[in-house]
Amino acid sequence: MTLDIRRVICTPAAAELINVVRAKHGPVMFHQSGGCCDGSAPMCYPAGELQIGDIDRLLGEINGAPFYISGPQFQYWQHTQLIIDVVSGTGGMFSLEGPEGKRFLTRSRLFTDEEGQKLASIEKV
Repeated sequence: MTLDIRRVICTPAAAELINVVRAKHGPVMFHQSGGCCDGSAPMCYPAGELQIGDIDRLLGEINGAPFYISGPQFQYWQHTQLIIDVVSGTGGMFSLEGPEGKRFLTRSRLFTDEEGQKLASIEKV
């Protein structure tokens, strides 16, 4: 059996909200906030608007949008899969979904030992 292991995924509700935001703003990107300003919320920006730094890490894509996290945040979250979901309420003040009355939310689950070993072998390449 082949394991499909991704560091970040999104729920169908999040994919739908990404489509709504993309229809209004064009291509988007995400960055997992490190706690400043809006807590540790996944922030959605127009693609290219947030300058990605040397310590930022691309975790993957959700619904075709790149998803980044800072190096220090990655150290904290490295043993988990981030699951981007949606809840009702006001989004982050800089995040594009705010006016929609919904906000992106990060949930997580620990990788199994098998998944962790597979990720370690893949990422050493």
